Amino acid sequence: MRLLGARVGVGELIAAERALAGLTDPCLEDARLTLRAVLCSEAADLQRFDAAFAVVFGTSGEPETDEPFHSLGSVVREALPRVGMPVPGESPAPGEAAPVPAAYSDRELLGAKDFSCYSEGEVMLARERIAALARRVPLRRTRRATRSAARHGSVPDLPATVRASVRTGGEPAIQHWRRPTLRPRPVVLVIDLSGSMTPYARMLLHYAHACVIARRPVEVFAFGTRLTRITGELADRDPDRAVARASGAAEDFGGGTRIGEALGVLNRRHGRRIGRGADVVILSDGWDRGAPERLGTEIARLRRSAHRLIWLNPLAADPRFAPLARGMAAAMPHVDTLLAGNSLDSLRSLADTLEEL
Repeated sequence: MRLLGARVGVGELIAAERALAGLTDPCLEDARLTLRAVLCSEAADLQRFDAAFAVVFGTSGEPETDEPFHSLGSVVREALPRVGMPVPGESPAPGEAAPVPAAYSDRELLGAKDFSCYSEGEVMLARERIAALARRVPLRRTRRATRSAARHGSVPDLPATVRASVRTGGEPAIQHWRRPTLRPRPVVLVIDLSGSMTPYARMLLHYAHACVIARRPVEVFAFGTRLTRITGELADRDPDRAVARASGAAEDFGGGTRIGEALGVLNRRHGRRIGRGADVVILSDGWDRGAPERLGTEIARLRRSAHRLIWLNPLAADPRFAPLARGMAAAMPHVDTLLAGNSLDSLRSLADTLEEL
């Protein structure tokens, strides 16, 4: 099936082995139907499976025709150049490209691919990487909570020093120290679900869902013409159901954009829930139908209470991008970091930025 172009990996092999082990009274037809259900992930795989099954098991012990063998033979020659290695002692023919030690990776291609160009299968493949990025929790040094330091720390540990002085006749010969602990820093995700962000909204909601499931201190808000808190809707373990609930809760999904009004509601109504010292991440293309003065005022207020303000704009992936839109122009003086937010690589850059103390 791999030679015929099907995507069959280790996970599918393990699932197939478990499915076959679960058959109570197996026969060849039961095994065929079981393997077909496990190994076929798309409609085109059905024909590939039938051809591969006929080659291995046949229909009555032997394959009825030689057609599957011929098709496999042609596919083998096409599938071999996945890795090109030079042959020692041989030089390429004139006009022929020289092979180099190289191999392509589906993950590398997927990382740089724009979210708006994803297929349904690529969305499924990207979930695992998104979940791994969401588990990278930003940390902060606490002011009050400390722990013992093996070496010289920043705060003297007087109780431990006094206890240790008992061994030396009351002389504090051995000094003990403590150092601040690291705790997860709260993260606030503010996602633009307006019409211009529709090609990216689904993947950004998947990232927000993975952050909520990772049990990190995170609050998620969606906005178009008004702000909606969707943290509770994204708490569902099933990603498709969670994204569907979050999209349904945002009644202005796919509509216009009023970033200034949405941030105003965030500052006044949810200020206590956000708290101070959080990393605030705004995911929007910056197209705003409201007054830019209102946006500038509200984002300045939000920045004063946040530890860091990060803006993810899919348009920033273009090297020619410049924050000329009124919304982006008003927001940029208060933004600490501007990232693209249009691919898995940009989400990795976001995780790297959040991990900076």
